[in-house]
Amino acid sequence: MEEEARGPAGDLWSPAGRPGPICSCPSSPLLGQVQGVPLIASSYHAGALGLVLGHPFDTVKVRLQTQTTYRGIFDCVVKTYRHESLLGFFKGMSFPIASIAVVNSVLFGVYSNTLLALTATSHRERRAQPPSYAHVFLAGCTGGFMQVYCLAPFDLIKVRLQNQTEPRARPGSPPPRYRGPVHCAVSICQEEGPRGLFRGAWALMLRDTPTLGIYFVTYEWLCRQSTPEGQSPSSASVLVAGGFAGILSWAVATPLDVIKSRMQMAGLKHRVYRGVLDCMASSVRQEGLGVFFRGLTINSARAFPVNAVIFLSYEYLLRWWG
Repeated sequence: MEEEARGPAGDLWSPAGRPGPICSCPSSPLLGQVQGVPLIASSYHAGALGLVLGHPFDTVKVRLQTQTTYRGIFDCVVKTYRHESLLGFFKGMSFPIASIAVVNSVLFGVYSNTLLALTATSHRERRAQPPSYAHVFLAGCTGGFMQVYCLAPFDLIKVRLQNQTEPRARPGSPPPRYRGPVHCAVSICQEEGPRGLFRGAWALMLRDTPTLGIYFVTYEWLCRQSTPEGQSPSSASVLVAGGFAGILSWAVATPLDVIKSRMQMAGLKHRVYRGVLDCMASSVRQEGLGVFFRGLTINSARAFPVNAVIFLSYEYLLRWWG
């Protein structure tokens, strides 16, 4: 989600995984009665866990989407390991880890308050009267739309750092273009202007707005189907619902995820796309329709375990906070 928060967040983020929604299954601890610091802390730790688990997959995915030097997933993994060691798979992870609390707070806060406004019921009343799927979808879309403003600069820096294929520094070897996330942010502002930090934001918004709606609805539906009335969802239900929600949302998100990554890298390559449609047309013209599905296999492979772990850890952390 990403996940971030599904991350398609995350991915809570996006794009390594996304965070689990405030589930409205009856008697669930994710109904939204836990607010403030516990909610932020729980979403941060759950999102961070999913991010660390999924970031190596995300690095491979980003490189497949933006570079043409790899013949496939295995070739990308082998070349990355040979030239950059295991650390190469974790390039660009520091900024997402640092920003995940802010991004998740926006996503969860907007989702919860939008659902409250649409249903006109309190969190306590919502336990007895779960919201409709239409309301869950609209709340998820609104949360996805609003989080883009926080996520876009961090996601851009992550993608730029992930695409640095230079090996670890050795005496006499040329240094990488960016020495770290802060240097990357400063360089982008100097070379492309402050607006450069939001390169690809339109594609990110088009990716996350409907995808997070689908993500929340899928999780909600699977939770309700597998949970007896009046009971909390079991660990198995949470794992399965979270995993399949991640797979479905990333299947929908992948085409625009490819476009988003390419637009983010365009500034570095001094290539100017006139917009999302121009990037799509240019990519299809040069590489065919298959370009939209680059990274789909690895997105799906990482989506189930990452989102399952995010949902389960998020729920247990909320229960622990009480």
